[in-house]
Amino acid sequence: MKNQNRRGFIQKLAIGGLMITPFQKLIANPVSVELQRESAKKKIRFGICADIHQDIMHDGELRLQVFIDDMQKQDVDFIIQLGDFCRPYDRNLPFLKIWEQFQGPRYHVIGNHDNDGGFTHDQVITFWKAPLKYYSFDKNGYHFVVLNGNEHNPSPDRPVGYARYIGKEQQEWLEKDLQQTNLTTIIFCHQGLDNDMGGIENATLVRLILERANEDAGFKKVRLVFSGHHHLDYQNEINDIFYIQINSMSYQWLGDSYVKIRYSVEVDKEHPNIKYTVPYKDPIYTIAEIDSNGVFSLKGASTSFVGPSPTDLGMPKHEMGYEVVPYISPRRIKFNK
Repeated sequence: MKNQNRRGFIQKLAIGGLMITPFQKLIANPVSVELQRESAKKKIRFGICADIHQDIMHDGELRLQVFIDDMQKQDVDFIIQLGDFCRPYDRNLPFLKIWEQFQGPRYHVIGNHDNDGGFTHDQVITFWKAPLKYYSFDKNGYHFVVLNGNEHNPSPDRPVGYARYIGKEQQEWLEKDLQQTNLTTIIFCHQGLDNDMGGIENATLVRLILERANEDAGFKKVRLVFSGHHHLDYQNEINDIFYIQINSMSYQWLGDSYVKIRYSVEVDKEHPNIKYTVPYKDPIYTIAEIDSNGVFSLKGASTSFVGPSPTDLGMPKHEMGYEVVPYISPRRIKFNK
């Protein structure tokens, strides 16, 4: 990547007051969640990005560079991407090298589009240098679980389209993993466990595993579940567990009904899928933090659409259930004591 192109991209991000720092425009009033009431724990901060779609966007490398540069400055404890990152093509090696610039731990979640082109999950994680297809790790007194929501439902009645299922072997692993920790636990999965509009097909069953883990532990062990995939902005609470959707770094897919060339004829020729999307002008991402008192906060970020908005194109506001927006919202929530 040429430094001149990168500088030009970052300069463009600041036009019109859309950004205060390279970490976007951090919105005031972040999500605030009291995770626990026991003795103080170590502080932890981690960067989250989702659905950059390097294989669709023409500026994926530039978007990722902004994220990585900011995470280095913010000195977060680790970073994680929630899927639809990049396919294991040699042409994506420069993109992957940008990710590897971050000096701390880096974690991956497999997305449904990361397997496009006939790649297996094993090929994807080998290319990324990810540990496993699903796994867990501990950091600063907290337990983190990464799920693979792209397994196939063996039933002949499964829905058409991409696999979005968590199989029996992974379910059993998850139950055992949760039994073996007494730490407050945070879950990551590409597809939502709380969204039946294209989310995990057997999400209710997986949620029951999380809820039973809380019952068996005698305290609210599993507190947060992060997902990407839906390119939307929302959060839900189900039986004392919060499910937070992290918006895409890049765009929302609108499909054939709202085709629009957003950048130029030249860009469209090289990247023909962009016209089916509504891109976000700047990359949006977030930083999650748990302070020494066990209070969780999530910073918001805001930008604008490139070209006409979905509403401008005549798309109903709630055609996708939740409104399509170019931001990660600030919210204030508290767990029930």
